Amino acid sequence: MDHDPKTIDSILKNWTFDPNSVSVRLLELPQREIIQLRIDLGLLQLEVTDRPDGWRPGGEPTYLQFLRQKAKQLGDEFALTEDECSEIDREFVQFYHRRVCWLQLKRFDAAISDADHTLEMMDFCKQHSPNDEWTISHEQYRPFVLYHRIKAAALRCFETNAGAEPAIEIINLGLDQLREVFAEFEVEEQFDEDELVQRLTEFRETIRSEYSVGRTLQERLDDAIAAEQYELAAEIRDQLTRRNTD
Repeated sequence: MDHDPKTIDSILKNWTFDPNSVSVRLLELPQREIIQLRIDLGLLQLEVTDRPDGWRPGGEPTYLQFLRQKAKQLGDEFALTEDECSEIDREFVQFYHRRVCWLQLKRFDAAISDADHTLEMMDFCKQHSPNDEWTISHEQYRPFVLYHRIKAAALRCFETNAGAEPAIEIINLGLDQLREVFAEFEVEEQFDEDELVQRLTEFRETIRSEYSVGRTLQERLDDAIAAEQYELAAEIRDQLTRRNTD
């Protein structure tokens, strides 16, 4: 394959696409870092801060921030146009690709940040949506984004040496968040059978087994309250407070 500076042939030749894994790399350039994601037809190149394509709509770091400013200025007159809805969808996709890259690169803080941005976009869309159908087209992915965020936050506990118990508690809190989403859409009966819920539950129990963690302090507190053992609950609360202030 001849090298042509106008093509990316040399990159693709030396970086084989693997359909069974996320092939990603972080490159340090003289002035900035970039992410490259290998896909079947080539590669995606993403900026590591603000909007992944590097565009600054209206001078703002992301399209969400641009729309927030517009909504603030127009007040009750603000309504999303068809073009704005399309641009929101573009930003959703871009942040999805980068979030997946961050998880693969084990950059958990960045993955959490990008998940938070997407969740904030979903909240904004729900508030200003032109119709219920468009709202549902985004809300259906909320559990998946939460799943990524929960997993990244739990894995960060090991990266920062916080340990297994806080990771388990993060997963438990995340499962509570997911249950609230299912309840909001009146499908709570599907919660226990949901694939993402089962994955998180298995992840939690794997951590518990590998690190020999019994019931966490928060779980013991919940058990004590449920059993109306209020003196024990008070003792456990004190332990939690001491742990969180150490």
